[in-house]
Amino acid sequence: MAKPNKKGPSKTVDIFCSQCKTQLFKYRKGGKGALVKCFIERISQDFTKQPCTCPHCERIFARETMIRGTPALKIIGGKVVHK
Repeated sequence: MAKPNKKGPSKTVDIFCSQCKTQLFKYRKGGKGALVKCFIERISQDFTKQPCTCPHCERIFARETMIRGTPALKIIGGKVVHK
């Protein structure tokens, strides 16, 4: 399979923890669908102290993985909200 586009989309969305509403990061998301995965190279601002963990409530919201040969965060369903 092809790797994701390096430049990616220009539109950014804010990703928040669904439990405590703390902002986790700003992400350049393409398309209108649900947030299933986040390619690490598309994260424009990261507010987390530890990878995949909310800085406020210490809840794990994702798992680090490789998707199409690129490092990504696989989002656990219902743990994050995006606007």
